[in-house]
Amino acid sequence: MSNNNNILVVAAHPDDEVLGCWGTIASLVQEGREVHIAILGEGATSRYQERDQADQSKVERLVSDSQKVSDLIGAKQVYNFGLPDNRFDTLPMLDVVKIVEKLVSDIEPSVIYTHHPGDLNIDHGVVFRATLTATRPLSGCPVRDLYAFEIPSSTEWSFSMCKPEFRPNVFVDITDTVDVKIKAMQTYESESRSFPHPRSPEALRAIASNWGSVVGVEYAEAFELIRSIR
Repeated sequence: MSNNNNILVVAAHPDDEVLGCWGTIASLVQEGREVHIAILGEGATSRYQERDQADQSKVERLVSDSQKVSDLIGAKQVYNFGLPDNRFDTLPMLDVVKIVEKLVSDIEPSVIYTHHPGDLNIDHGVVFRATLTATRPLSGCPVRDLYAFEIPSSTEWSFSMCKPEFRPNVFVDITDTVDVKIKAMQTYESESRSFPHPRSPEALRAIASNWGSVVGVEYAEAFELIRSIR
């Protein structure tokens, strides 16, 4: 039986959880929901020709930063799995599915937030497929609602060439938590960028303002509802 207070975020890389849904997650924690963050990849080694050439201190810093970000809002737990950055497509899909399946079994979330399948980043697509597979609506599956989020500098940079396109149909008012989202992103010093990059504070605020204007609030995050069981 699902505990309706449990929420799971399944992200590919450290900072994706912030970019995708942190304003929403901060609001859910304030409401008393128990939030777990799963980060499947290590998020740094693709910047090197070979993974074993990577500066491991940068990987360790991202793990540390993910915990700091979680502590900012009081999330229940962060899980880091260290899969190879931007190389998820080299892994057997079953291995990734098994990670998500165990998370679902252990946490029993009623709601999951994860990547959209039409992103430019290959890891995002793999995570979506693995999450969708791991949450098949079989008897006993606790997951009732599955949402896909956008990632600035990945979703829009596909220029609608990676199908399907992101078509949000659920919007969450984050007027009270947009500053927490921006502070969290700045905590990831190695991943934050200067304007006009989409991961800059100014751009993140502008994106939230744009979605807010779509639905009549000051700031919002947008999601595509993949499945809801009532």
